[in-house]
Amino acid sequence: MAQDNDELILAQAELLDSRRTVVALRRELEAAHAETDERLRASVIAANADIAQLKTTVVALREELEKAQVERDKAVQQAAAANHHELLQLKETVVSLRDALEAAHIDKDTAVRQAVSGASAEIAQLKVIIATLREAIELAHTEKDNALRDQFNQHQGELAQLHGTIRMLREQFEIQPAKNLT
Repeated sequence: MAQDNDELILAQAELLDSRRTVVALRRELEAAHAETDERLRASVIAANADIAQLKTTVVALREELEKAQVERDKAVQQAAAANHHELLQLKETVVSLRDALEAAHIDKDTAVRQAVSGASAEIAQLKVIIATLREAIELAHTEKDNALRDQFNQHQGELAQLHGTIRMLREQFEIQPAKNLT
C-alpha cells in the first residue's frame, strides 16, 4: 500500500513536471511566433519605406521632366514670338527686301525643322529614360517582393522545424512515462 502511494506520488510528480514542461514549451513556441511576426513586420516596414522612397524619386523625376517640358515650351514660345516680330519687321520692308525675305523664310524653315527634329530627339530620349526608370522601379519592386517572400519562407521553415521539435519532444514525453510505468 505504501509502495502504491509512493508510485502514485511519483506519477503525480512526473505528471506535474510534464505539465510544467508543456507550459514552458508552449511559452517558447509563442515567443518564437512573436519573434517571427516581428521580423516579418520589420521586413514589411522596410519594404514600405523603400517603396515610399522610390515613389518620392519618381515624383521628383516626373517634376523635373515637367519642368523641362515647361522650359522647352517657353523657349519655343519665345522663339515663336521672336519669329513673329521679325516677320512683322520683314513685312514692313517687303518692297525693298523681297529677295532677303525669301532667303530668311528658307533659313527660318530650316531652323524650325531642325528645332522640331531636336525636340523630337529629346522627347524620344526622355521616353527611353522614363521606360528605363519604370523598369528599374519594377525590378526593385520584384526584388523586394522576392526578398520578402524568401524571408517569409525561411520563417515558415523555422516554424515547421519548431513544430517538429515539439512533436518529437511530445512523443519522447509520451514514451518516457510509458517506459517508467512498465
